[in-house]
Amino acid sequence: MSTHDLYVGSPGAEEWEVPASGSARFSWDYDDGRDRLLALYQKGKDKQWDGQLRIDWDLEVDPKDPLGTPDEAISLYGTSYWDKMSDAERADLRQHYASWQFSQFLHGEQGAMVCAARIVESVPDLDAKFYSATQTMDEARHAEIYGRFLHEKIGMLYPINDNLQALLGDTLRDSRWDMPYLGMQVLIEGLALAAFGMIRDTTNKPLPKQILAYVMQDEARHVAFGRMALRDYYKQLTEAELREREEFVIEGCYLMRDRLKGVEVLENFGVPRAEAETFSEQSDFLKLFRQLLFSRIVPCVRDIGLWGERLQRAYVDMGVFEMGNQNLDLLMAQDEEIAEKLDAERFAAEEAERTAEVDEAIAQGKRVESES
Repeated sequence: MSTHDLYVGSPGAEEWEVPASGSARFSWDYDDGRDRLLALYQKGKDKQWDGQLRIDWDLEVDPKDPLGTPDEAISLYGTSYWDKMSDAERADLRQHYASWQFSQFLHGEQGAMVCAARIVESVPDLDAKFYSATQTMDEARHAEIYGRFLHEKIGMLYPINDNLQALLGDTLRDSRWDMPYLGMQVLIEGLALAAFGMIRDTTNKPLPKQILAYVMQDEARHVAFGRMALRDYYKQLTEAELREREEFVIEGCYLMRDRLKGVEVLENFGVPRAEAETFSEQSDFLKLFRQLLFSRIVPCVRDIGLWGERLQRAYVDMGVFEMGNQNLDLLMAQDEEIAEKLDAERFAAEEAERTAEVDEAIAQGKRVESES
């Protein structure tokens, strides 16, 4: 069965072509680089992993409740539509909602792969090219993993959300070499990290928890890379150039906020679009979720030197201004620790299972000996 057979709605043309602009840049300086970026490049090489092996794909997933997250996370919860639904209809809604969430993760990871490749092409410094090459492989692995989860475990995909597609298009069409960093590393990946974290910390299903934890371990490095590169570069820009980038961030943040409403899912269950929008805006859980989604973006934007008055006002309007005080380094360290703890627990359990099998084989051998 092809991917197109699993889409809930038409994704449009088979391919989405975004006209490229800007220059491919070569560097003939192979000797030196920034120690911080080279250290991150080394870490990127050391931390490569195989999604076929590290993730336990034998774990079963109920497609009607793939995540086990609270129903309050669905904006229809508590409405008259929800009250009228049968248990089977609610199960269908859970499947659609999880499919929609992970489909956007999948499309975003493909976008990240393309943006990372664009950075390799366009960034002037060789140390940044080196690291971006490792990130391109990371993003390919993430797209592979999310695609497999949707195909094999949920059995349903949603087309790319209009707002995500718009921001990806704006990011890739811009000829300035720093814009794939800003659009992808800071905005799209920053928001994705927060969304991944919310599900990772609330799901009671081991397979999605593994997938999200391991992807987040990689993404923590990617955001660190964007911060380092942009912080250095933005110190050199004029006030006018910084304001241009802040305008891009403001528009991108509104697009990212609006892409997470799940309106397309509710429309498939007969809810008119206007009502679906209202339910999303009024949901207490989703209000908190939208605020927490910016826990990675706002401190990163502030850290790289984009903190003008208009940008601050936009964050006040979104209700996320106080997120600028989040400790981004601590959040990233926690992402690393959670993934490492999952590995330790999983492989300790496998080692105990193997030991038990060996002990049982020895005991069985002794019983056979004594009987003979």
